[in-house]
Amino acid sequence: MTNTNTPIIGALTSSTLIRRHPANPVLEAARVPYPTALVFNAGVVKFGGGYVMVFRNDYGSLGKQTLEPTNTTDLGIAFSEDGIHWTAGPRPVFKLHDEEVVRAYDPRLTVIDGRCYMCFAVDTRHGIRGGVAVTDDFESFEILSLSTPDLRNMVLFPEKINGNYVRLERPFTVYSRGGKDRFDTWISESPDLVYWGRSDLLLAVEQVPFANDKIGPAAPPVKTDKGWLTTFHAVDIDSARGKHGWEPSWKKRYTAGIMLLDLDNPKKILGMSASPLLAPEAPYEIDGGFRNNVIFPGGMILEDDGEVKIYYGAADTVECLATAHVDDLIRLCLGQ
Repeated sequence: MTNTNTPIIGALTSSTLIRRHPANPVLEAARVPYPTALVFNAGVVKFGGGYVMVFRNDYGSLGKQTLEPTNTTDLGIAFSEDGIHWTAGPRPVFKLHDEEVVRAYDPRLTVIDGRCYMCFAVDTRHGIRGGVAVTDDFESFEILSLSTPDLRNMVLFPEKINGNYVRLERPFTVYSRGGKDRFDTWISESPDLVYWGRSDLLLAVEQVPFANDKIGPAAPPVKTDKGWLTTFHAVDIDSARGKHGWEPSWKKRYTAGIMLLDLDNPKKILGMSASPLLAPEAPYEIDGGFRNNVIFPGGMILEDDGEVKIYYGAADTVECLATAHVDDLIRLCLGQ
C-alpha cells in the first residue's frame, strides 16, 4: 500500500538538452583488471594532460546478492585521452579500513591551484564522516580533514571565493527533520581545508519539485561566466515500488538536478531547473543493476568548446557519460 504521508511523484524524464553518450557505460566491472562487482559514483577531472577518474569499487560479491557495507570497498583509478574511452589502472589506489573505519567510498575530485583534492565518504562504527584528501600523483593521498558524523556527499569548489575554500555537503539531520530521510544541501567555508564553518542551508528538499525524500550535492561545481553550474542528486520514494535491484526491496529513485549559483556569493541560487536534468530511462539505468532507477553525477567537466561532460553512476553498478552545451544548461537553470 502506498504511504499517504509521502507525496507520490509520477513519471520523470530527462531534459531534451542532454545526450547520453552512445559508448555508455564508459566503465564497468568487466573492464577492471582485478576482482570487482560494481564500478560507479566516480569523480572525474582533467589532470596531468589527460582525464583521470577515481571510481568506487565494490567487490564484496560477484553474484547478484546484497553487498553489505563491509571492508570490501575501495577506490580504483582509470585514465582517458578523450574522456570517453577509459582504461582502468592495475590496482586500487585508496582504501580505509581498521577497527573503527568500515570503508571509504564515493570520491569527488576537484583541481585547485594545480593539485587534485578528493572528497570522500567514510563509514565508521560510530557514524558516517566526510573526508578531504589531496594528491599529486594518485599514488599517495594526504588526508587533510575528517568531519564529525553524520556528513556525506561533500564537494569542493575549484577555487577560493572571497578568500575561503567552499564546499557543498549533506548533513544527516534525522531527528530535527522528522525522524526519517529529509536531507538537504548545505554550504560551508574554510580558510585551510581543515577547519570548516560559516555553514548555511543552500537548498532544501521541499524546494525541489522532483524530490520527496532527500537531496544533496553531486558533481563539484564548474565555473561559467554566468555563475557556478552545479548539479545535485534528488531522491523520491514510493513505498508501492517493488524489488528494483539485487536487494529484497528498493523503493527509491535518484535523479539529477541542476542549478546556477552566484559567482561571488555561492550561497545565492540564481536559478534552478524545475525538472530533472537526468532521470533513469536507459536500460543500464533501470534494469539489471544493483539498485535500479539510480542516477548519481560525480564529475563534471566544461570543455573549451562549451561542451559539458557529466559523469554519473547508473543503477549503483556502472559509470556513464552524458553531454550538453554549457549555454543550454545555463538557460535551463534560468528558465529561459
